[in-house]
Amino acid sequence: MNIVVLMGGWSAEREVSLTSGRGIAAACRELGHDVTEIDMGRDVAARLAAAAPDVVFNALHGTPGEDGSVQGLFELMGLKYTHSGVAASAIAIDKVLTKQLLVPQGIRMPGGHIVQSESLFEADPLPRPYVLKPVNEGSSVGVAIVTDASNYGHPIARDAVGPWADFPELLAEPFIAGRELTVAVLDGAEGPHALAVTELKPVQGFYDYDAKYTDGLTVHICPAELPADVEASALKMAVDAHVMLGCRGASRADFRYDPALGEAGLYLLEVNTQPGMTPLSLVPEQARHRGIGYPALVQRIIDAALLA
Repeated sequence: MNIVVLMGGWSAEREVSLTSGRGIAAACRELGHDVTEIDMGRDVAARLAAAAPDVVFNALHGTPGEDGSVQGLFELMGLKYTHSGVAASAIAIDKVLTKQLLVPQGIRMPGGHIVQSESLFEADPLPRPYVLKPVNEGSSVGVAIVTDASNYGHPIARDAVGPWADFPELLAEPFIAGRELTVAVLDGAEGPHALAVTELKPVQGFYDYDAKYTDGLTVHICPAELPADVEASALKMAVDAHVMLGCRGASRADFRYDPALGEAGLYLLEVNTQPGMTPLSLVPEQARHRGIGYPALVQRIIDAALLA
């Protein structure tokens, strides 16, 4: 097939997208496809039209490649494309909309509310410890954990370095103590299925952007060592969220798990509709655990796009 791999762009996750895209392009060539690599710019529509692909492999991360914008462009141009459609992408990238959709359907997620960043310099929005994060960013971009021992100040100092300097409003959530877990979901002929549960143990600090994409900063335990009921709940919750959001191709659900609370301590944090495909990424790692090599994984995602 004639495949365009769309990557790069201008989001905060540009470099990760480029790494994902190059790996995907190499796998597509290994599979025998003709490949055009496009680093997305404002001329993307003209370049896509010129390439006339059978399918676009969307390797973009963050906005506008993960929020429904590019998906809308693909729809207008009549192009087949990988991963989730317009609605699922727009909802899943917005952490508040995701809660509004999933929590009423029985998915356990942390509480929280939107705060104006300026208000943080007057008072804490929640009892410490709590988490602040942008509403529409992935890869833990702009996440801050505010604790009694933090050096942000009491309340947060105006000159402290943090996401409040870059985002006018943030989502404040209670901090869930415990362990970081993630589950990849892959579509197949038999429907979506969860691949595995991976535990992520940062060498220091928390699982932030650097810990995700710098070799040696996080230990991946796949499959995670968990009580059977917690493992089963994480797998089911990931698939349920994938279906409820209307995701397609592949997604990845991120969790926090407080062992002191048992299964009731498992909380879904977010669903990623454009999970990374770099050498350190979790979806390829879980696919390998299930006997699916990287090129085969890429083909599975392409196949799901062709069936849409």
